[in-house]
Amino acid sequence: MKNNAIKLSLYINYFVFAILLNSVGIVILKAQNVYGIDEVQASTLEMFKDMPIAIVSFLVAAFLPRIGYKKAMLIGLALVTVACISMYFGNSFWSAKLLFAVVGASFALIKVSVYSVIGLVTDNEKQHNSLMSSVEGVFMFGIALAYFLFPAFNTEGNPDAWLNVYWLLAVLSVLSFLFLFRAKFDEGEEIPSSNLKDDFLEMLKLISRILVIVFVLSAFLFVMIEQGIMTWLPTFNDRVLNLPENIAIMMASILAIALGVGRILAGVLVKKFSWVWVLTFCILGAMATVLFVLPKTVNANIGEVNVMADIPLIGYAFPMVGLFIAPIYPLLNSAVLSALPKKLHSPMTGLIIIFSALGGTLGSRFIGILFKKVGAESAFYYTLIPMGLLLVALFLLKKLTAQKQPELAG
Repeated sequence: MKNNAIKLSLYINYFVFAILLNSVGIVILKAQNVYGIDEVQASTLEMFKDMPIAIVSFLVAAFLPRIGYKKAMLIGLALVTVACISMYFGNSFWSAKLLFAVVGASFALIKVSVYSVIGLVTDNEKQHNSLMSSVEGVFMFGIALAYFLFPAFNTEGNPDAWLNVYWLLAVLSVLSFLFLFRAKFDEGEEIPSSNLKDDFLEMLKLISRILVIVFVLSAFLFVMIEQGIMTWLPTFNDRVLNLPENIAIMMASILAIALGVGRILAGVLVKKFSWVWVLTFCILGAMATVLFVLPKTVNANIGEVNVMADIPLIGYAFPMVGLFIAPIYPLLNSAVLSALPKKLHSPMTGLIIIFSALGGTLGSRFIGILFKKVGAESAFYYTLIPMGLLLVALFLLKKLTAQKQPELAG
């Protein structure tokens, strides 16, 4: 019963941050349409979001258990509440940069805490895989909701009306803060360590393991793919499918919903099949979607669209790539975290988040440049490169896991 309360708290925190963190694609489109920013400039919002995640994760991951996971999450929620209110009054591209910087830094506290607490409330690898996939699935549904929240606040004739959404997000953050504040957390025994220097060295020593190197590079490649597509899908819908702005944003929710469903299904499939074969099938399915479905989407004659029901089925097809890429991230994370002693989960999570942040920054930046240089019609084809590299890395990871897992568990 106690664990159920903790798990519910993790779900709510991830849900709130999903809306905030992954609205970057929506704000990128808004920055182009409202603030007159071009694609390359707009892509810097991803950097302002992801680099604070990497920096804060590195600084706090190793000694976060001393601060306390609950306290860290409360700090993160308080910061984003202030940031949301500041975005409303700031109403500029620089305000958006500040917002995502604060959201990114706060999410680092949230994510390290959530991933570490998952290790405390699960007893074996299968439970860890299942809860990790479920939490990430809830995160995807939060993203999907964002694609409907922002258009709901758009008003014709008032270009600033969309900013009212940040009052709602501030209220959600406060509610999440209050719920978490009242929840009882058993954070386990304090992790023994002599000083902060030893904690940092412990995290850095993980990088020397070949298995960890291959893993963090795999996480880097995945996030490059996911964020590259997710961040720029609203602009793709606007430019290539010629959809009205509100519908272009709402259509991006199909990808988020597909990701959510895919991660929930992964939590079931991994109980019956090896995570390696699940991920192999998923990567090949994603590559097939880009090769065979994307061309049909680009060449589709959509016609006039006033509501989502006016869009033909082919317009919904490419975002279904989310079903295939969905299980990759949580299962890769879980494969390594479940092989490590629980006292190393916090520093290892720091490494995961750092390399994920770098992948998200570069992925969005590359796609933004491609949108400008080769056109919105061709940009997504380049995701085949990191997909192919990820497939190679997966088999290396399978081999290394079989060889090195006993050493990591010690």
